Amino acid sequence: MQADVNGTTIHYTLEGPEHAPIVMMSHSLLCSGAMWDAQMEALADYRVLRVDMRGHGASGTPGDDYTLEQIADDYIALLDHLEIEKVHFVGLSIGGMIGQTFALKAPERLLSITLSSTMSSVPAAGAAMWDERIALAKAEGMEAHVDSTIGRWFSDSFCDDHPELVDPIRELIRTTSVDGFSGCCRAISRLNLTDKLSAINLPTLVIAGENDPGATPAVAEVIHQNISGSELVVIDDTLHLCNIEKPDVFNRAITDFLAKH
Repeated sequence: MQADVNGTTIHYTLEGPEHAPIVMMSHSLLCSGAMWDAQMEALADYRVLRVDMRGHGASGTPGDDYTLEQIADDYIALLDHLEIEKVHFVGLSIGGMIGQTFALKAPERLLSITLSSTMSSVPAAGAAMWDERIALAKAEGMEAHVDSTIGRWFSDSFCDDHPELVDPIRELIRTTSVDGFSGCCRAISRLNLTDKLSAINLPTLVIAGENDPGATPAVAEVIHQNISGSELVVIDDTLHLCNIEKPDVFNRAITDFLAKH
Protein backbone atom coordinates (compact mmCIF):
# COMPACT_ATOMS: atom_id res chain seq x y z
CA MET A 1 0.00 0.00 0.00
CA GLN A 2 1.10 3.57 -0.59
CA ALA A 3 0.34 6.97 0.89
CA ASP A 4 1.24 10.42 -0.45
CA VAL A 5 2.49 12.25 2.64
CA ASN A 6 4.98 14.99 3.49
CA GLY A 7 5.86 15.65 -0.15
CA THR A 8 6.68 12.06 -1.10
CA THR A 9 5.12 8.62 -1.56
CA ILE A 10 5.60 6.16 1.29
CA HIS A 11 5.08 2.44 0.78
CA TYR A 12 3.91 0.40 3.76
CA THR A 13 2.34 -2.88 4.78
CA LEU A 14 -0.09 -3.26 7.68
CA GLU A 15 -0.69 -6.81 8.90
CA GLY A 16 -2.11 -8.49 11.98
CA PRO A 17 -5.20 -8.43 14.21
CA GLU A 18 -7.19 -5.29 13.52
CA HIS A 19 -7.52 -4.09 17.11
CA ALA A 20 -4.15 -5.24 18.43
CA PRO A 21 -1.43 -2.80 19.58
CA ILE A 22 0.52 -1.47 16.59
CA VAL A 23 4.25 -2.02 16.12
CA MET A 24 5.84 0.32 13.56
CA MET A 25 9.07 -1.06 12.09
CA SER A 26 11.78 1.07 10.48
CA HIS A 27 14.51 -0.69 8.48
CA SER A 28 18.22 -0.06 7.95
CA LEU A 29 19.92 1.85 5.16
CA LEU A 30 19.90 -0.06 1.85
CA CYS A 31 17.01 -2.30 2.88
CA SER A 32 13.21 -2.17 2.96
CA GLY A 33 10.38 -3.39 5.15
CA ALA A 34 11.17 -6.89 3.86
CA MET A 35 14.15 -6.86 6.23
CA TRP A 36 11.71 -7.68 9.05
CA ASP A 37 10.35 -10.93 7.59
CA ALA A 38 11.98 -13.00 10.38
CA GLN A 39 10.10 -10.98 13.00
CA MET A 40 6.59 -11.34 11.64
CA GLU A 41 5.65 -14.69 13.15
CA ALA A 42 6.91 -13.61 16.57
CA LEU A 43 4.78 -10.46 16.32
CA ALA A 44 1.62 -12.29 15.27
CA ASP A 45 -0.31 -10.92 18.25
CA TYR A 46 0.39 -7.34 17.15
CA ARG A 47 -0.68 -5.25 14.17
CA VAL A 48 2.61 -4.64 12.38
CA LEU A 49 3.23 -1.54 10.25
CA ARG A 50 6.33 -1.95 8.09
CA VAL A 51 7.47 1.20 6.31
CA ASP A 52 9.86 1.72 3.40
CA MET A 53 11.62 4.99 4.20
CA ARG A 54 11.99 7.62 1.50
CA GLY A 55 14.53 6.65 -1.15
CA HIS A 56 14.18 2.93 -0.39
CA GLY A 57 12.05 -0.03 -1.38
CA ALA A 58 8.85 1.02 -3.14
CA SER A 59 8.73 4.51 -1.61
CA GLY A 60 9.45 7.70 -3.50
CA THR A 61 12.88 9.27 -3.88
CA PRO A 62 12.48 13.04 -3.52
CA GLY A 63 16.00 14.27 -4.34
CA ASP A 64 19.25 13.19 -2.70
CA ASP A 65 19.51 15.20 0.52
CA TYR A 66 17.34 14.26 3.51
CA THR A 67 17.33 14.89 7.23
CA LEU A 68 16.32 12.55 10.02
CA GLU A 69 13.64 15.10 10.92
CA GLN A 70 12.15 14.85 7.42
CA ILE A 71 12.00 11.08 7.63
CA ALA A 72 10.44 11.20 11.09
CA ASP A 73 7.89 13.65 9.67
CA ASP A 74 7.14 11.12 6.89
CA TYR A 75 6.32 8.56 9.56
CA ILE A 76 4.20 10.93 11.63
CA ALA A 77 2.29 11.97 8.51
CA LEU A 78 1.76 8.31 7.62
CA LEU A 79 0.30 7.65 11.07
CA ASP A 80 -2.01 10.64 10.57
CA HIS A 81 -3.03 9.28 7.15
CA LEU A 82 -3.83 5.90 8.68
CA GLU A 83 -5.56 7.51 11.68
CA ILE A 84 -3.21 5.74 14.09
CA GLU A 85 -2.71 7.57 17.35
CA LYS A 86 0.13 5.65 19.03
CA VAL A 87 2.62 2.92 18.14
CA HIS A 88 5.43 0.87 19.57
CA PHE A 89 8.41 1.84 17.40
CA VAL A 90 11.15 -0.63 16.38
CA GLY A 91 14.07 0.74 14.37
CA LEU A 92 17.41 -0.72 13.30
CA SER A 93 20.47 1.29 12.18
CA ILE A 94 19.16 4.48 10.55
CA GLY A 95 15.77 3.20 11.70
CA GLY A 96 16.98 3.60 15.28
CA MET A 97 18.22 7.11 14.51
CA ILE A 98 14.77 7.93 13.18
CA GLY A 99 13.30 6.42 16.34
CA GLN A 100 15.36 8.73 18.55
CA THR A 101 14.37 11.71 16.40
CA PHE A 102 10.69 10.68 16.51
CA ALA A 103 10.81 10.24 20.30
CA LEU A 104 12.23 13.74 20.77
CA LYS A 105 9.85 15.31 18.24
CA ALA A 106 6.51 13.63 19.02
CA PRO A 107 6.72 11.42 22.13
CA GLU A 108 2.95 11.55 22.51
CA ARG A 109 2.66 9.30 19.42
CA LEU A 110 4.81 6.54 20.92
CA LEU A 111 4.14 3.79 23.44
CA SER A 112 7.75 2.57 23.46
CA ILE A 113 10.88 2.60 21.32
CA THR A 114 13.31 -0.18 20.43
CA LEU A 115 16.64 1.07 19.08
CA SER A 116 18.76 -1.65 17.51
CA SER A 117 22.23 -1.57 15.91
CA THR A 118 22.29 2.20 16.05
CA MET A 119 24.08 5.22 17.48
CA SER A 120 23.19 8.68 18.76
CA SER A 121 25.92 10.81 17.15
CA VAL A 122 28.38 10.77 14.26
CA PRO A 123 31.79 12.40 14.78
CA ALA A 124 33.34 14.63 12.13
CA ALA A 125 35.54 11.80 10.84
CA GLY A 126 32.45 9.66 10.44
CA ALA A 127 30.71 12.37 8.40
CA ALA A 128 33.62 12.35 5.95
CA MET A 129 33.24 8.57 5.58
CA TRP A 130 29.60 9.01 4.56
CA ASP A 131 30.65 11.58 1.95
CA GLU A 132 33.06 9.01 0.53
CA ARG A 133 30.33 6.40 0.33
CA ILE A 134 28.08 8.84 -1.52
CA ALA A 135 30.87 9.65 -3.98
CA LEU A 136 31.50 5.95 -4.65
CA ALA A 137 27.82 5.29 -5.32
CA LYS A 138 27.54 8.25 -7.69
CA ALA A 139 30.71 7.22 -9.54
CA GLU A 140 30.24 3.45 -9.75
CA GLY A 141 26.64 2.69 -8.79
CA MET A 142 25.28 0.66 -5.90
CA GLU A 143 26.97 -2.57 -6.94
CA ALA A 144 30.20 -1.04 -5.60
CA HIS A 145 28.71 -1.16 -2.09
CA VAL A 146 27.32 -4.70 -2.07
CA ASP A 147 30.28 -6.77 -0.85
CA SER A 148 31.63 -4.24 1.66
CA THR A 149 28.17 -3.70 3.17
CA ILE A 150 27.49 -7.42 3.49
CA GLY A 151 30.87 -7.77 5.20
CA ARG A 152 29.84 -5.25 7.85
CA TRP A 153 26.39 -6.73 8.31
CA PHE A 154 26.99 -10.50 8.51
CA SER A 155 29.80 -12.83 9.55
CA ASP A 156 31.52 -14.84 6.82
CA SER A 157 30.23 -18.06 8.34
CA PHE A 158 26.64 -16.81 8.31
CA CYS A 159 26.98 -15.80 4.66
CA ASP A 160 28.34 -19.25 3.81
CA ASP A 161 25.66 -21.10 5.78
CA HIS A 162 22.63 -18.98 4.88
CA PRO A 163 22.80 -17.69 1.31
CA GLU A 164 19.00 -17.88 1.18
CA LEU A 165 18.89 -15.09 3.79
CA VAL A 166 21.90 -13.04 2.67
CA ASP A 167 21.26 -13.01 -1.10
CA PRO A 168 17.93 -11.12 -0.81
CA ILE A 169 19.74 -8.46 1.25
CA ARG A 170 22.42 -8.22 -1.45
CA GLU A 171 19.63 -7.58 -3.95
CA LEU A 172 18.10 -4.85 -1.77
CA ILE A 173 21.47 -3.11 -1.61
CA ARG A 174 22.10 -3.21 -5.36
CA THR A 175 18.57 -2.07 -6.24
CA THR A 176 18.45 0.91 -3.85
CA SER A 177 18.55 4.13 -5.84
CA VAL A 178 21.77 6.15 -5.70
CA ASP A 179 19.77 9.26 -4.78
CA GLY A 180 17.89 7.46 -2.00
CA PHE A 181 21.13 6.08 -0.58
CA SER A 182 22.82 9.49 -0.83
CA GLY A 183 19.92 11.28 0.84
CA CYS A 184 19.92 8.92 3.81
CA CYS A 185 23.73 8.97 4.08
CA ARG A 186 23.53 12.75 4.41
CA ALA A 187 20.87 12.38 7.10
CA ILE A 188 23.07 9.94 9.04
CA SER A 189 26.15 12.15 8.71
CA ARG A 190 24.38 14.95 10.63
CA LEU A 191 23.31 12.75 13.54
CA ASN A 192 23.94 14.59 16.83
CA LEU A 193 21.43 13.54 19.47
CA THR A 194 23.45 12.23 22.43
CA ASP A 195 23.09 15.39 24.50
CA LYS A 196 19.30 15.39 23.93
CA LEU A 197 18.55 11.78 24.85
CA SER A 198 17.94 12.51 28.52
CA ALA A 199 14.70 14.21 27.44
CA ILE A 200 13.28 10.88 26.25
CA ASN A 201 10.83 9.55 28.83
CA LEU A 202 9.51 6.45 27.10
CA PRO A 203 10.02 2.73 27.70
CA THR A 204 13.16 2.07 25.69
CA LEU A 205 14.97 -1.09 24.62
CA VAL A 206 18.48 -0.80 23.15
CA ILE A 207 19.86 -3.80 21.21
CA ALA A 208 23.40 -4.27 19.90
CA GLY A 209 25.21 -7.01 18.02
CA GLU A 210 28.31 -8.11 19.92
CA ASN A 211 30.56 -7.83 16.86
CA ASP A 212 28.90 -4.93 15.05
CA PRO A 213 31.84 -2.90 13.65
CA GLY A 214 29.94 0.39 13.48
CA ALA A 215 27.09 0.49 15.99
CA THR A 216 29.18 -1.24 18.64
CA PRO A 217 27.97 -2.32 22.09
CA ALA A 218 29.93 0.67 23.48
CA VAL A 219 27.88 3.01 21.29
CA ALA A 220 24.68 1.27 22.43
CA GLU A 221 25.80 1.74 26.03
CA VAL A 222 25.94 5.51 25.44
CA ILE A 223 22.28 5.49 24.40
CA HIS A 224 21.37 3.22 27.30
CA GLN A 225 23.10 5.46 29.85
CA ASN A 226 21.46 8.61 28.51
CA ILE A 227 17.85 7.33 28.43
CA SER A 228 16.71 6.82 31.99
CA GLY A 229 15.17 3.42 32.69
CA SER A 230 16.16 1.95 29.31
CA GLU A 231 17.11 -1.70 28.90
CA LEU A 232 20.17 -2.96 27.00
CA VAL A 233 20.53 -6.32 25.28
CA VAL A 234 23.75 -7.37 23.52
CA ILE A 235 23.30 -10.33 21.17
CA ASP A 236 26.32 -12.63 21.09
CA ASP A 237 28.18 -13.49 17.88
CA THR A 238 26.27 -11.10 15.61
CA LEU A 239 27.16 -8.11 13.48
CA HIS A 240 24.84 -5.35 12.26
CA LEU A 241 21.69 -7.15 11.12
CA CYS A 242 21.27 -9.12 14.33
CA ASN A 243 17.53 -9.47 13.63
CA ILE A 244 18.45 -11.74 10.71
CA GLU A 245 21.59 -13.43 12.11
CA LYS A 246 19.91 -14.47 15.37
CA PRO A 247 16.17 -13.90 14.94
CA ASP A 248 15.15 -16.10 17.87
CA VAL A 249 17.22 -14.06 20.34
CA PHE A 250 16.21 -10.74 18.77
CA ASN A 251 12.53 -11.71 18.69
CA ARG A 252 12.55 -12.84 22.31
CA ALA A 253 14.12 -9.53 23.36
CA ILE A 254 11.50 -7.41 21.62
CA THR A 255 8.47 -9.54 22.49
CA ASP A 256 9.48 -9.70 26.18
CA PHE A 257 9.93 -5.93 26.14
CA LEU A 258 6.65 -5.22 24.34
CA ALA A 259 4.75 -7.53 26.70
CA LYS A 260 5.80 -5.32 29.61
CA HIS A 261 4.59 -2.13 27.95
